[in-house]
Amino acid sequence: MESAKFDEFQPDPTLTNEDLKPTTVQERTFSWWEMASLWIGLVVGVPSYYLAGSLVDLGMAWWQGIGTVVAANVILLVPLVLTGHPGTKYGISFPVLARSSFGIRGAHVPTLLRALVGCGWYGIETWIGAQLTIVWKGMEGIRQLEKYSAPILIILTSSFLLWAYVKAGGFGHMLSISSRLSNSEFWSLFFPSLTANISFWATLALNIPDFTRYAKSQTDQILGQAGLPIFMGAFTFVGLAITCSTQVIFGHVISSPIQLLEQIGGITTTILAIIGISLATITTNIAANVVAPANALVNLSPSKFTFRRGALLTALLGIAFQPWRLLKSSESFVYTWLVGYSALLGPIGGIILVDYYLIRGTKLSIEDLYSLNPNGAYYYSAGYNLAAVAALIIGILPVIPGFLQKVGFLETIPNALVVVYNNAWFFSFFSAGFIYWILLRLKGKQDSEPFEEPLLPSAT
Repeated sequence: MESAKFDEFQPDPTLTNEDLKPTTVQERTFSWWEMASLWIGLVVGVPSYYLAGSLVDLGMAWWQGIGTVVAANVILLVPLVLTGHPGTKYGISFPVLARSSFGIRGAHVPTLLRALVGCGWYGIETWIGAQLTIVWKGMEGIRQLEKYSAPILIILTSSFLLWAYVKAGGFGHMLSISSRLSNSEFWSLFFPSLTANISFWATLALNIPDFTRYAKSQTDQILGQAGLPIFMGAFTFVGLAITCSTQVIFGHVISSPIQLLEQIGGITTTILAIIGISLATITTNIAANVVAPANALVNLSPSKFTFRRGALLTALLGIAFQPWRLLKSSESFVYTWLVGYSALLGPIGGIILVDYYLIRGTKLSIEDLYSLNPNGAYYYSAGYNLAAVAALIIGILPVIPGFLQKVGFLETIPNALVVVYNNAWFFSFFSAGFIYWILLRLKGKQDSEPFEEPLLPSAT
């Protein structure tokens, strides 16, 4: 058995438990449809509904808002698929993958940063309304939830769209909305908006191995994720079309789907609203915002934390983020929250991908990923890869002045730093990745190149 094969080299007990071990063949249950269902469950939610509407609220035409969302998700699809590869190939989660680039102990830095963002999103979703019970069944429970929820969410969303179309007499009002921006104003809004939309799922672009480690093959993980730009574009169209139709139906714009359902009223609508919003919020919240923080806590102390305990602590931390402040306006949601945290996640993604593809050629030693042996490939300096930590810090620093200006701590900053902040994910992703590569080249060839050591049958 593969689990016995894993235990043959006696992994360090402080680095593993049942949640951190590589997945076995029997646990590889995610087909391409179940991966796609995961994304449908993630996309169909209240924040996605708000997203394109927020861009129109800031001055874009409807088609510009949807185009920005789709463009961002096409770009993001590349790191999603690339980062998903080691999850499927080696059956390892994001915290374990992070050990290869940041070090056995240094991996706590990127995983906890990702966890903090997840807690913030959990707070947002919980403020909208969600539950925790499904995580008690672990990843299998999440797989079942997403698989069977996807068709229900598609039907409910289509029904809602059809209601708006009939009541408003078509979508003429939405189609007549033109941009309120000049050409220069549009481009100054487009790039931070593109960054914000990439940031929307940049969280999953980091910890996607937490899910692809359960994929049956690389083909399944790639095909399953390929639908993201389509799903995201379609749902933002739905959100925007329904929001615009409320101007015709009620005489004023209702941007919140929850407030809209209250306005419609009726027992049937109320029941469908409870089912739809609860299901949409749960599928998004659990997969996107519970798995990563829970796994980060398990990685921090495998002896004390299980996936369930990590999920419970995530729920408590989520409220501490005061999500009502993040949702108070389109400006704070898009340009403070989304763009701001992209400066943390971008450099982590750049470093991990450079390390996995350019430095290691996709070859990892599973044994060394679970070892505190000072001679191990990922022990580096007392368990920390200082090159990765330095590249992370250098990638983040130039974005900080722009963030401080957004939250009101600084009044003015040089225009160059404004541009850096507006493109925070791009800047931090590529700069940190390049700096990491340069630092390793200066250091010279790795002292010990790990050989490819998949403990499981190849899942390609």
